[in-house]
Amino acid sequence: MSRRIPSLAVLAAGYVAGAVPFANIAARRRAGIDLRSHGTGTVSGTGLYEVAGFAPLAAFGVLEVAKGAVGPLLAGRRRPGLAAVAGGVAVTGHNWSPFLGGSGGRGISPAVGALLVNAWPGGLLLLAGLGAGRLAGETALGSFAADMALVPVVSRTHGRRGALTGLAVLVPLIVKRLAGNGAPPDGWNSRALWRRLLFDADARVQ
Repeated sequence: MSRRIPSLAVLAAGYVAGAVPFANIAARRRAGIDLRSHGTGTVSGTGLYEVAGFAPLAAFGVLEVAKGAVGPLLAGRRRPGLAAVAGGVAVTGHNWSPFLGGSGGRGISPAVGALLVNAWPGGLLLLAGLGAGRLAGETALGSFAADMALVPVVSRTHGRRGALTGLAVLVPLIVKRLAGNGAPPDGWNSRALWRRLLFDADARVQ
């Protein structure tokens, strides 16, 4: 019988894997641009596509998804609680990467990777929300709708294990939407928070 990897090692590996900023690495190598200084400052697949095109997005997008699966795969099926938390810390590492001084992306790609291992319908749901949002011209709103449906869907398909898995990735997803890359330009108020939550954006200050 093979030895189990210690829980702390699983979580550490999941966090470090999630924190590796593949999108930013690709942007710097292909276009000489640090995504933290481009557009909204979000290190994301969208930013990579804008500066380097589809080919790098396709190649490095796979890595962005795969890194979210590292921790859950190391945890294994017999430790579903650990696998769920490992997925959550991967998203956290991505969203606030120590390799980027605490900056990062929005966490959708590693969340998809974690969910495809732990509760695959959740991963497909997030991809569907992202795709539908892009078709409708409101990517952030489509993703938010998928976020809100995540826990109910994976709870129905995978029971309590699914609920924990969904919640573990959902918390850092929502916190990052609200926190953004800094304080709203018009200050912290309910309108700014709702705009960030629904549209992942700030109002333009004239």
